Amino acid sequence: MRKAGWIVSVLVVALAIAGYVFFSGERKVPIRYKTAPVERGPVVSVVTATGTINPVVLVQVGTQVSGMIQSLHADFNTIVKAGDVVARIDPAPFQARRDQAAANLQMAKANVARARTDLAQRKRELDRTQSLIKQQFVSQNELDVAITAHQGATAQLELAESQVKQAEATLNAAELDLKYTVIRSPVNGIVIARNVEVGQTVASSFATPNLFLVALDLTKMQVDTNVSESDIGGIAEGKEAAFSVDAYPGQQFQGRIRQVRNAPISVQNVVTYNVVIGVDNRDLRLKPGMTANVAIIVARKDDVLKVPNAALRFTPPKSEYAISGAPGANVAQSDPGSKSARPLLTGGNETVLSKTVWKVGLSGDPEAVPVQPGISDGSVTEIVGGDLKEVDAVIVGIESSRADRNPQALPPGFGSGQRRSRDRGL
Repeated sequence: MRKAGWIVSVLVVALAIAGYVFFSGERKVPIRYKTAPVERGPVVSVVTATGTINPVVLVQVGTQVSGMIQSLHADFNTIVKAGDVVARIDPAPFQARRDQAAANLQMAKANVARARTDLAQRKRELDRTQSLIKQQFVSQNELDVAITAHQGATAQLELAESQVKQAEATLNAAELDLKYTVIRSPVNGIVIARNVEVGQTVASSFATPNLFLVALDLTKMQVDTNVSESDIGGIAEGKEAAFSVDAYPGQQFQGRIRQVRNAPISVQNVVTYNVVIGVDNRDLRLKPGMTANVAIIVARKDDVLKVPNAALRFTPPKSEYAISGAPGANVAQSDPGSKSARPLLTGGNETVLSKTVWKVGLSGDPEAVPVQPGISDGSVTEIVGGDLKEVDAVIVGIESSRADRNPQALPPGFGSGQRRSRDRGL
C-alpha cells in the first residue's frame, strides 16, 4: 500500500509539472497568411506625369520701332485675320524723319543736275582746246588743264548720282519705319493675351517687345509634359494618352503622342524629357495654360497571368522557411524589389534574375516560387515565366491569429512573451 501511494504521488507531481509547463510555457501559435488568387486578365502599364495645355502654334506679335501706343484695335479673345490692324504707334516722329529723307533726296537730285551741267561745260571747253591745239593757238598746258577739268566734272557727276542712291535708301528706311507704326496680325487666329495699353511707350532697342499673343487655332491643342528618364524608354510617337483637368472633374480626355523631344531638361539633378501630346479641342473646352494630369499607355496585354504587387514585396518570417526547413530556405533574401538569386534562362542565352513569390505549402509553411515578372499597372504585375499556375494562391501578408485579436482568450502564462517572440519573427 505504501508503494502504491508513492507511485500515485509521483504521478500527481508529474501531472502538476506538465500542466504548469503546458499552461505557463510559451507555445508557438500558427501564423495565418493573407493570400490572393493568381488570375488571368488584362494588364495595362501606364506612365503618369503632369503637363500644361498649350496651343499648337502661338505667335508673339511685337514691334520693330519704338514709340508710344496711339491706339489699340484688338483685345483679349479678338478673332483676327492676317493683315488686320491690331495697334498703332504714334507716327509723328517717323513722319518727320520720312519728310527729311525726302528733302535730302531732292537735294541730291539737284546736285546731280548741277554736276551734269558742269560736266557738259567742261566737255565743250575740252573740245575747243583740242581744236585750237592743232592750230597752235593754245599751249599744251591749257589742253592738260581742260582734260583735268573734264575728268573732275565726270567724277563729280558720279559722286552726285551715288548720293542720290544713298538718299533714296534713307527715304525707303524712313518709309519702312513709318509703315511699322501700324502693327498688323501675321496670322489668322485669336488673341489670347494683350500686354500693352494706350499711351504706353514701347522700346525695341535691345529686344522686340511682346504686344500680343495670337493662337493660330484653338481647336487643335497640345499637352506639353515632362517624363522622367526612367520612364522615357517606353514612350514613343503614336502611343495613346489620357488626361484630366481640374475644370472637368471625373472626365477623361484622349490624345496621342505627337513628339518625344530629345533635348534633356535637368532640374536639381532630375532629368526629364518633353513629351508633346496632340489633342482635339473642337468644343473649345480646353483653355491654354490648364494643368493636365496625364497617363500615357506604355504597354497593354490581355489574358495574361498576373499577381498582386504585394505578393512580390512579401517576405515571410525567417523561422517559417529557414528554421523549419521549408522549401526556399536556401533562397537568398534581399530587398523586396529584387529578392531572388535564382536565374531564369530565356531563349536567347540571356540570363534574367527572377523574383520570388510565396504560397502556402501542404505543411502550412510558406513555399518559395521563383517567377519572372512582366509589365505592371501599379497594383498587379504580369507573370511571364516561372512555376506559378493559375490555380495557385500567393501570400500577400500576415493575418493576426484569433488569440492576438482577443488577448483575454490566451491561457494563463501565454501573452506578452509570446507576442514578443512573434514580433521578433520566431
